[in-house]
Amino acid sequence: MACSGGGAGDKRGGGTLAGGKTGGGKTGGGGGKGAGTGSGPAATGTGGIALGGGSCPTFGCVYHAGTGVYFSCMSSGAGACFHFGARCGPGDGCLFDASSKAYRACARVVEGVCAVPLGAACTPASSCAFNAADGVHHACEAWSQGICSRWGAICAP
Repeated sequence: MACSGGGAGDKRGGGTLAGGKTGGGKTGGGGGKGAGTGSGPAATGTGGIALGGGSCPTFGCVYHAGTGVYFSCMSSGAGACFHFGARCGPGDGCLFDASSKAYRACARVVEGVCAVPLGAACTPASSCAFNAADGVHHACEAWSQGICSRWGAICAP
């Protein structure tokens, strides 16, 4: 099954299956509530599974230290992303700059990198930020000129 809309930050929701069909197939048994022995939810008599607007996950957009590029993070743990998806740009335009080890504003992010010279220091919208000292994400408890001055616990990117 494929999500409609897809991609990081897409708020359109989902509900379209591969091939452009909406809904699903039969849900097991004879159509009465709780009837049937198939896998999945009990049949409701409608012959399909209702897909709500939340059927597609929203992935975070995280900095990949090895490449210096931002990617959608499809799976993470212990402060690190270990399954990267498509290139993306943080919604707030505040990117980590490896050379200054600070977050700096970018007016135009293209394919996960800043397409124009980086601007002034900024504070990311999310408190979960990349810590260059250990290469994982931590909650930043205090910011100064785009640099976290007090790191907290490890967080999910």
